Amino acid sequence: MKNVYSIKVVFGDTDAAGIVFYPNYYRWMDQATHELVNKAYTSVSQLQKEKDIILPLVETFCQFKSPLFFEDQVEVHSQIVEMKNKVIKVEHVFKKGDNIVASGYEIRAWASQAEGAPKAVSIPQDARAALGFNE
Repeated sequence: MKNVYSIKVVFGDTDAAGIVFYPNYYRWMDQATHELVNKAYTSVSQLQKEKDIILPLVETFCQFKSPLFFEDQVEVHSQIVEMKNKVIKVEHVFKKGDNIVASGYEIRAWASQAEGAPKAVSIPQDARAALGFNE
């Protein structure tokens, strides 16, 4: 499953030098993952409300290749590249036009909070199929 999430850099995304402040890339990866899951399966808020499932981050990484500035248009190309029993790995590539400006990934648990504290649980077959991992 792949998804493209479009962003226009706003002034508040930049630092004093006018360059996008690095934590915003992680925020955008989070938003892009939510969009991807929503497009393929259901919204993250519905997962939480209806199934007591959340998708907490276990690991994240981003490599920056060139800066983004105020009013730049950028696309985050995201796809789930790996799915294990209880976790997914989502790869993100940030593109400004044809140029890759950053790339990274997130590893997220499929976690139930039905009993209070989040606990990783097996990803159900319907979610696996919707997200492109029929096994």
